[in-house]
Amino acid sequence: MTDRYHRQSLLPQIGRAGQERLRAAHVLLLGVGALGSTIAEQLVRAGIGKLTLVDRDVVELTNLQRQTLFDESDARRGLPKVEAAASRLHDVNSEVELESRAIDVDASNIESLIENDSTLILDGSDNAELRYLINDVSIKRSRPWVMGGCIGTEGRIASFDPKHEGSPCLRCLFPTPPSAGELATCDTAGVLAPAIGVVASLQVASAMRMIVGDGSPLQLITIDVWSGRFKTIDLSGARVADCICCAEKSFEFLNRASAGGTRLCGRNVVQVRPPSPTRIDLLKLADKLRPIATVDATQLMLKLILNEKPDHPINLFGDGRMLVFGTDDPTVARSIYARVVGT
Repeated sequence: MTDRYHRQSLLPQIGRAGQERLRAAHVLLLGVGALGSTIAEQLVRAGIGKLTLVDRDVVELTNLQRQTLFDESDARRGLPKVEAAASRLHDVNSEVELESRAIDVDASNIESLIENDSTLILDGSDNAELRYLINDVSIKRSRPWVMGGCIGTEGRIASFDPKHEGSPCLRCLFPTPPSAGELATCDTAGVLAPAIGVVASLQVASAMRMIVGDGSPLQLITIDVWSGRFKTIDLSGARVADCICCAEKSFEFLNRASAGGTRLCGRNVVQVRPPSPTRIDLLKLADKLRPIATVDATQLMLKLILNEKPDHPINLFGDGRMLVFGTDDPTVARSIYARVVGT
């Protein structure tokens, strides 16, 4: 029988032993958008044992320029990204165990995603606030992680491992996150799809090195794919002795309360989260709502149009999180949330 990983296991950096380590690994991928979709496909093709996909969003037409797991059908149906991604990834490699979580990652739930067999965390979110939260949980739960970010034609990749002697954490390098509005976003600056591909590929390569345990140094890499600029900095020994996170074990972002209503950048959408962690039986709720709304139900998401609010379509997820379209007013969104969910 032909081994599907034969060409990969021929590499001296991997070999049969490394391939078995990949098969035994469980990767937690936070974000299945531009970076995350490329990361997920490469890991699945490489023969990772288990991949947990976490994303709060649904597929939209503007995603298709750079988010490689999705197609026009997914966008027309407005599928949750984790659902569309898992379907495609299963077709790519049915040997890989896939877990889909259509949730918004925050301080209240990120630790519940770290299972005992989790090998490492990959940042597919391209979200500065979430990176600092991942960094906190990485130190607290002693899990390595790989950061990635991309905007315009530029990107940045860094690998962190609290078990590695001398390894810094994110706050050793960047003690505080950027302030609101300080960084450009895809909505304001655009993004080049090849830059996404390069950043995501380097993230996967870093993750694979960690999994197979080849002892490669931890690195910070910056690139500009348009100009061909490429710079690598060795992070070994860069730990800051009095770092607030990895030295003092102060987890500021894990201890931060989550917001209840948040505008989603550039999209005329407000996200509302429940006041406390919850789980909703979506199919049961769908039956209750049909007299007052048009309902399209799956086990991961309800798509609703209230009869009295046709200008505000709704996506409701199993973790109690709701996206209210057609408004940028959190008060309006919370009012609709109370009507649908009752809190």
